[in-house]
Amino acid sequence: MPAFVFIVAYLILVLIRPQEYPRWADSGVPFLPVALILAVLAWLASRNKRFDEPQYPLLVLFTVATGISVAVNGWLGGAVEQYKQFMPTLVAFVLLANAITTRRRTEQVMVVFILCALLLAWHGVEQSALGVGWTGMPLVEDGRIQYVGIFSDPNDLGLLFVICLPMTVYMGSRGGMMGMRRLLWVAVGAFLLYGVYLTNSRGAMLAVVVMAGAHVWLRRGPMLAALIAAGCLTTMRLMPSRLTDLDVQEGSATGRVEAWYEGFRMFVENPLFGVGTGSFEEYHTLTAHNSLILVLAENGLVGFIPWLAFVGYCFWMMLRVVRHSPELADGDSDSDGDDADDVANEIVAAESWATDRAIAWTLLVSLAGFATCAFFLSRSYLILFYLLAAVVVAHFTDVRQRWPDVVPFRLRQDLVRWVLYSGVAVVVFYLILKVLLARL
Repeated sequence: MPAFVFIVAYLILVLIRPQEYPRWADSGVPFLPVALILAVLAWLASRNKRFDEPQYPLLVLFTVATGISVAVNGWLGGAVEQYKQFMPTLVAFVLLANAITTRRRTEQVMVVFILCALLLAWHGVEQSALGVGWTGMPLVEDGRIQYVGIFSDPNDLGLLFVICLPMTVYMGSRGGMMGMRRLLWVAVGAFLLYGVYLTNSRGAMLAVVVMAGAHVWLRRGPMLAALIAAGCLTTMRLMPSRLTDLDVQEGSATGRVEAWYEGFRMFVENPLFGVGTGSFEEYHTLTAHNSLILVLAENGLVGFIPWLAFVGYCFWMMLRVVRHSPELADGDSDSDGDDADDVANEIVAAESWATDRAIAWTLLVSLAGFATCAFFLSRSYLILFYLLAAVVVAHFTDVRQRWPDVVPFRLRQDLVRWVLYSGVAVVVFYLILKVLLARL
């Protein structure tokens, strides 16, 4: 329990970031490092130490690759600095994935995500009305809301709101309190959706469309999902937002495509180790504006393969749970009493599996929302994704413990697969780039 409490405290500090408020920014108190160290000590003293899912070694390999890419490009000291910067992300991932050992803890962490996002959305509403929020952060010059720290970019703020929206849907689906609980979570979801609008982030708005389509797809099929997604996109384009400028020939979009081209060129010239983590803007005036191309350009195939596998396993795990059909009862009984017990047990098991599956679907939709935003942003190293991934890994491990017939993943068996998938991803991105460049 102490390990869970401390890592949740660290999660809250990462999301709300009170240590970066003006009144505390100069206090000199290392809030985040202290919380993480306490979580590490509590974890070391606990019995819950799990490294059975492939994401654990993959993230270690990716971390090593980010430093090697810097060292190979001639800056040994930069490799050390890179490890110092990314190591808290690796540690936080391991601790959170290990601390979430039950379904109840998974739900509690989702509530923490939602409440933190709600607070940031409230800050955005105040900022939109007054021009400045309680953090002292003003509106961006074009009127978009922002927060402090890693959420000082409106796109990142919208990204947080996006991954929390499916979680509010899940929490609202549980009902209770004569319908008041459902109504409460609907209101929270609507408030976060308004926060997405205030960020005026095109990537976040597209992510909402993708998540709505994915959610409907599962329940009503692809045709209705496509219609719903098209309707959402049309409605958003009619609203006063930057989504009306969504065109490859628009200035911002043109800059993104050019950045993608430059990133791909960096990869071609340095296919194994890339140009070095954090060095993209030394070769181009803009950042990559695409998480995939950023890893490919900065870390080469040595970093891209474990990163893609890490991301891919997160999706694959939740898909496996969603598509799985467990054996709920063995059907062996020899009396009426046993029949009644079997039926009762089967009902309980069915409800339990339905809840596990619903959580998996929720996290899968959150991942889809993040991936949509990340396709237009350089967020390959952002801690927010790795915290979400930790929840995914923890839920899959928890599901496997309850349902042993859920087939585990073995990295050793999939190594060749991920090398091939990485090659396919490079080719597909190249073809997309060719099409977009032809339209400029």
